[in-house]
Amino acid sequence: MPVCDPLETKMSSFSGPSMMNSDAAATEFGHQIRRVTLEKQSEIRIQVHPFSPLKLRVLDGLVEIFGSELPPEVWLTFPPRQQFAVFTWYGATIELDGVTETEETSTETPMVSYLNVHNSLQVQRHRVVSSTSNYVSSQWPRVIIVGDTDSGKSTLAKMLLNWAAKDGFKPTFVDLNIGQSSITIPGTIAATSIKMHVDSVHGFPLDNAIVHYFGHTTPTNNLRLYKALVEKLARELEEVFARSAESRHSGMVIDTMGWTNGPGYELLIHAIRKFNASLVIVLGQETDLVNDLNNSLKFKKNVRILNLDKSTGVFFRGSDYRKTLRNNNIKKYFHGATNDLTAYTKTAKFSDVKVYRIGDFPESRSRSAQRTYNDDALKITSVEIGEHLLNKVLAISYAKEPNQIISSIVAGFVCIKDVDIGKERITYISPSAAEFPSNILVMGTLTWLET
Repeated sequence: MPVCDPLETKMSSFSGPSMMNSDAAATEFGHQIRRVTLEKQSEIRIQVHPFSPLKLRVLDGLVEIFGSELPPEVWLTFPPRQQFAVFTWYGATIELDGVTETEETSTETPMVSYLNVHNSLQVQRHRVVSSTSNYVSSQWPRVIIVGDTDSGKSTLAKMLLNWAAKDGFKPTFVDLNIGQSSITIPGTIAATSIKMHVDSVHGFPLDNAIVHYFGHTTPTNNLRLYKALVEKLARELEEVFARSAESRHSGMVIDTMGWTNGPGYELLIHAIRKFNASLVIVLGQETDLVNDLNNSLKFKKNVRILNLDKSTGVFFRGSDYRKTLRNNNIKKYFHGATNDLTAYTKTAKFSDVKVYRIGDFPESRSRSAQRTYNDDALKITSVEIGEHLLNKVLAISYAKEPNQIISSIVAGFVCIKDVDIGKERITYISPSAAEFPSNILVMGTLTWLET
């Protein structure tokens, strides 16, 4: 049993040059505002400029971003660097106000095949709802999306979640992608119930999220801890589903990392089994991955593997760009997607908090210690407060004792901005003015330099 009930103890208040295809669109340029007319089943793919936001509104027709329908005649502001595609099934006209880094329209999209998957899941959901048979977990749609880096996994996950919510269901989103986390900051393994469409600008809701802090952006820093947290989250969701028929019938959609070989593949198989996935979607022409999955799962009943094309409009993101996105994701946590939130600067005495880490960290691991690392991967170690904590992102654990840290979810995060050794005080920023629900803070390798 978890230390904290995921339904009752949730993320607290800490949570907090254009290329245009003339065959697909006609564009009217004004001084700043320009109008784009989209054909049926076409989309405009946009990467917002790195230093300025972009405003967008729908003038005519129905459009959606990641399956979420946009309201008519309402200006939406998208922050710098955000990447998205505006799609229409029947044709539409939109207006853009601002500068984009890239902007391209296309009628070549995999949306029909993605919608067919949603329709198949809906049939499964309605069949389970109307069934009088006993509780059988494999009856519920449990979708896990796998594929290489930049194959569109997160995009497809949002579409399947938004379409299900639009049709009256409340699916659970599970985010295992610690490098580019969608629910909250990077370095987390998390889940949240989708009760309405996911906001195109602000993202996933945090008020009912179940969040565990891994603390690193790559699982290689602690493979055992990553697997332990995946197992813990899977057990917590089983408890949620056992209590809530609505959540159970709606099922889950699981997003994964883009690491699909070696230990990364083993982590995929581990997640598929622990979450009892009924459908594995492989994005892209990943023949070897599909064959490997078929061999690994051939004895697992009630699991289907489906290979889908990835969108030709998926943005390529290099390692430097990914670091920038991670930094922006942390900034969004503290300041909001459009800098509309207040980050509080607060202080605490050294004696008021206790900092811990889980396992050893690669940079502090000697060659001799490497041999015993696996034995210490889940060891809870006290961390002395010092200047090495500057710019570290620390999780606020709900744990009451150190030995409960791995089994406990977190309330939110703070970032250390100053360590005064003489006065024995730390200065940190937080999205909430509230006091910590616990004095236990958890450190990983995640840092944030506010710019």
